[in-house]
Amino acid sequence: MKTDQLEIKVALQISKPVDEVFEAIVNPDKMTNYFISESNGRMEAGQKLIWKFPEFEDKFPVKVVAAEQNLISFYWENSGRDLLVEMNLSTVGENSTLVKISEKSMENDEAGLKWLSGNSFGWSNFLACLKAYTEYGINLRKGSFDFMKK
Repeated sequence: MKTDQLEIKVALQISKPVDEVFEAIVNPDKMTNYFISESNGRMEAGQKLIWKFPEFEDKFPVKVVAAEQNLISFYWENSGRDLLVEMNLSTVGENSTLVKISEKSMENDEAGLKWLSGNSFGWSNFLACLKAYTEYGINLRKGSFDFMKK
């Protein structure tokens, strides 16, 4: 069965409450400790942000749709298309958070498959780095992608 549209879905449980995980995602002072190197502001509905990553010279525009404790969503561009990223945060057990991320969508073609592979890895890496930072104060991303610098 072939589908015309590709969508990324990843998830990971983090041993911190939802409010701490939410703050680590929307607050650039925290996010720069595990994901991006720069942001011009906090993720809030209606904000247009610019993100920079440590391993790339490019800057990435981010249009925030929602920034609520259980849902963070934004659009960003890939291959000339605005793609929707949704992060759902839900409480698991006493003190943990399940973070589910989806990014959609691209055509089921060569460009779409390249995006699916690269961004599936990217969002899985985001979750691992978020977990390491929130649970242990470790920046897993630091130096990890220096080989990609031009």
